Amino acid sequence: MSTTPPVKRLVFWFCLAAVTVLSLLPTEFLPPPVFSLWDKAQHALGFAALAVLGLQAYPRRPWLLAAGLLLFGGAIELAQAATGWRHGDGLDLLADAVGIVLGAALAQRQVRRSRT
Repeated sequence: MSTTPPVKRLVFWFCLAAVTVLSLLPTEFLPPPVFSLWDKAQHALGFAALAVLGLQAYPRRPWLLAAGLLLFGGAIELAQAATGWRHGDGLDLLADAVGIVLGAALAQRQVRRSRT
């Protein structure tokens, strides 16, 4: 039985759903980009947050969580390409991967700090 509080898992899944919806909305419903790299920064920040939340919700299998998030990012890119109003981008997937690594590093740092 898991000792992870159910609220952590609920927050993770809620955020995953929110990222899905925001990723598939038509662009006219989204705020305009602030600067040219803003889209990539949003991907990295979003996936960093998902990694931190996911590792708090599911701490026992960090590699499985990271792989799942990367597959999720790839699925979003494929879904965007299929919508007709968005387009998939391999660089977005790379930004997702950078975010996952950053989020994992932040989560690891939190674990180390909580042990001291």
